[in-house]
Amino acid sequence: MFNFSRTPTAVPLPENCLPGRPVPIITSSVHYVNGNTIVSPFPAGLETFVVGMGCFWGAERIFWQTPGVYTTAAGYSGGTTPNPTYEETCTGMTGHAESVLVVFDPKICSIENLLELFWENHDPTQYMGQGNDIGTQYRSAIYTNGEQQKEVSEQSRLHYQSRLSQEDFGEITTEITGLREFYYAEEYHQQYLAKIPNGYCNHGFCQVSYEG
Repeated sequence: MFNFSRTPTAVPLPENCLPGRPVPIITSSVHYVNGNTIVSPFPAGLETFVVGMGCFWGAERIFWQTPGVYTTAAGYSGGTTPNPTYEETCTGMTGHAESVLVVFDPKICSIENLLELFWENHDPTQYMGQGNDIGTQYRSAIYTNGEQQKEVSEQSRLHYQSRLSQEDFGEITTEITGLREFYYAEEYHQQYLAKIPNGYCNHGFCQVSYEG
């Protein structure tokens, strides 16, 4: 990922965040890979799930390749600035994390399946960053849709912490909170690694499986 400035490692208070704008970022409504819509309304029976795993390029690809996932999108969540740009988010002064919207069919792919992919494909013990990507925008996060999803996410964190502890890894730093807003990222970020197959990606198996 590009780093436009040295970024803070603490989420700024709302009153210190950039003002943003009332108009959403313009992006295509069609998924570059599968042709499905990336904006609501989605077909009946589908559910949504939003996660932050560091750079959203590699994270999004993990999920669009998963059977049962209808669509995905790159965006910004967890902060204050309305309709932020990528450059603003990189300053660390929007409060947002780079995030991925996952729309899935729970009859084919459960939330537990998605959480397993989430935990195994990044380092949730790294505070405010992933690998060489440092800053609040790269933090590990789960932004839940409803109390049931939050409860399942918290249970999965406890389970994965036990797996990490067995292998002498540190404490999980993942933020788990209700989703307030998902702001779509610019068009060139959407399904980036399908457009640029050899583009930057720092995601992969993190050495500890979710199941023993």
